[in-house]
Amino acid sequence: MSETSAGLHRPQEFETVLSGSETSVANFEPERRTALQHAQQFLHSSPAAVPLIVLVASLVIFGAIIGGRFFSAFSMTLILQQVAIVGIVGAAQTLVILTAGIDLSVGAIMVLSSVVMGQFTFRYGLPPALAVLCGFAVGALCGYINGVLVSVMKLPPFIVTLGTWQIFLATNFLYSANETIRSQEIGAQAPLLQFFGETFKIGNAVFTYGVIAMVLLVALLWYVLNHTAWGRHLHAIGDDPEAAKLSGVRVRPMLVTVYVLSGLICALAGWCLIGRIGSVSPTAGQFANIESITAVVIGGISLFGGRGSILGMLFGALIVGVFSLGLRLIGTDPQWTYLLIGALIILAVAIDQWIRKVAA
Repeated sequence: MSETSAGLHRPQEFETVLSGSETSVANFEPERRTALQHAQQFLHSSPAAVPLIVLVASLVIFGAIIGGRFFSAFSMTLILQQVAIVGIVGAAQTLVILTAGIDLSVGAIMVLSSVVMGQFTFRYGLPPALAVLCGFAVGALCGYINGVLVSVMKLPPFIVTLGTWQIFLATNFLYSANETIRSQEIGAQAPLLQFFGETFKIGNAVFTYGVIAMVLLVALLWYVLNHTAWGRHLHAIGDDPEAAKLSGVRVRPMLVTVYVLSGLICALAGWCLIGRIGSVSPTAGQFANIESITAVVIGGISLFGGRGSILGMLFGALIVGVFSLGLRLIGTDPQWTYLLIGALIILAVAIDQWIRKVAA
C-alpha cells in the first residue's frame, strides 16, 4: 500500500478527539420535585390561591368561634357592603401595581371626585348626571397627571403619587371649604348621587348597588387582564418594561392609559362613597390608599409587578372585612384587627418572595 493510501486512512485530529467524548443521549425529562416544590409551582401559577385559602380558613375559624350568627345572610352581605369601596379602589391600585408602580393618591382622587360631583350639583346647579360626569372627568385628569409624570418624565411612581396625594387632598379641602353636603339635601334634590347606596334584598341577604358595581368591575377587569392583548401588555410592562418595549409594546402610552383608567375607577369609588355614607364629605375615605394597598398585598399581587390576579385583590379585601366583623362580634379590642392585618401583610410579602424563587 502506498503512503498516499495509508494517509487517507490515518485518523484525523478531530476524530481522535471525538472518540473520547461522551456518547450518552441527552435526557430532557424533568427532575423529580418534592411536594413543597409542587406547592410552590402551583402557587406561582395561581396567585389567587393563597388569599382564597386564607379567606376560607378565616371564615371557618370565626364560624367555629362565633357560631351560626357569623354565617347569617345579613353578616355575609354586611362584609360585602363594608369592603365595596376598598374593593373598587383596590381594583385601581391593582392595575398600577401590576405595572410595578404604586399609587398613593387613589384615596385623594376618590374624595376629590365625590366632592366635585356634590359641589357641581349644589353650588352650580348642574343636573346630577352631568355633575357625575364632571367627577369622572376630574378623576381621569388626576390619573393623566400621574401617568405623564411617571411615563414621560420618568419619575418614580412612589414619589410622584406621594406628591399628588398631598396636592389632590389640599385641592379637595380648599375647593370644598371643608363643607359637608348633608344626606337630607342630597336625598331631596339629587338622589342620583346616592344611587350606589340603595339596597335590595334577595331572601334574607341585603345588597347595595355599590356591591354589585364592585363585583361587575372586578369581573370585567379579570377578563380584560387575562383574555385581551391589553392585559398581556400590562403584565409584560410590569415584568420587564425594556423587554416589553423591544417586543413592540408602546410602554409610555400604555402607562398613561393605566393611570387614567385608575383615576376613572377612583371616580366610580367616589360616587359609591356618597351612596355609602349618604353625604358628600371632604374628610371621608382618607385612608383608602392604605386600605387598597393592604387588599392588594394580602391578595397576593406582587409589589414588584407582572404577577398577580385581581381576584386575589378581592379576596384580600374580603379577608380584611372578615377579620373586622369577626373580631367585632367576638368583642375584642379593635386594635387587634390592625395587629392581625399587619401580620398578614408581612406574611403575604414573605410568601410572595418565596413563590418568586420559582421564576428566578
